[in-house]
Amino acid sequence: MASSIHIDDSQVDVLHHTVSRIAAADGFHQALDHVLDCAVEVVKCDSCFIYVLEGDDLVLRASKNPHQELVDRLKLRLGQGITGWVAEHREPVAVFREAYKDPRFQYFTELPEDRFEAFLSVPLLSRSRLAGVMNLQHREPHVYSSRDIRLLSTIGFLAGAEIEVARLETANSGLSRQLETRKLVERAKGILQRDLSLTEEQAYLSIQRQSRQKRKTMKEIAEAIILGEDVRSSSRAE
Repeated sequence: MASSIHIDDSQVDVLHHTVSRIAAADGFHQALDHVLDCAVEVVKCDSCFIYVLEGDDLVLRASKNPHQELVDRLKLRLGQGITGWVAEHREPVAVFREAYKDPRFQYFTELPEDRFEAFLSVPLLSRSRLAGVMNLQHREPHVYSSRDIRLLSTIGFLAGAEIEVARLETANSGLSRQLETRKLVERAKGILQRDLSLTEEQAYLSIQRQSRQKRKTMKEIAEAIILGEDVRSSSRAE
């Protein structure tokens, strides 16, 4: 029979409250902050980090303690440090004391938490896809029970799902921008073909060349061409 995890009423309330706050969150960072708040509420700790997998890097995206200079900037490679090991193997790691002596530990001079004694790291998964890693730390030696690990992993699914939603939204936004740019370039090409008697390829190359020379995007060049056409059309209509 599969083992179960007992969660008391107060923890159920915290999880329910967290899910509600995530659903109402204004943006990706706020949603991760709500997940982080839930983690430190149900597993009391002195530090909590959430790293998000972006390409081959794990990027620090949320922190319990203020680290404005590091959030969104600190990166780890897969396999680097305990965090990278957890991401690579998709298995939790719990170190009860002297975590900084673990051979997998990666030291950062910018993080005072690196001198903390206890370290718990769990992968953030969305179905079978790795989304990131969550780390909890204690200043003093601390024994993480199997219940703590399973509970934090459960919370990690919330973060994993939110990260995947953010990825999809980013991808959709990127596709929308590409489609918009393509439409503008197509319209600008038509104007150049008509006004300068250019072929479609020549019109495209002209826009591309102006983009390089003026150090502007092709969308910006296309918008300028279209704006010029609109101005001329307005003048003729007067």
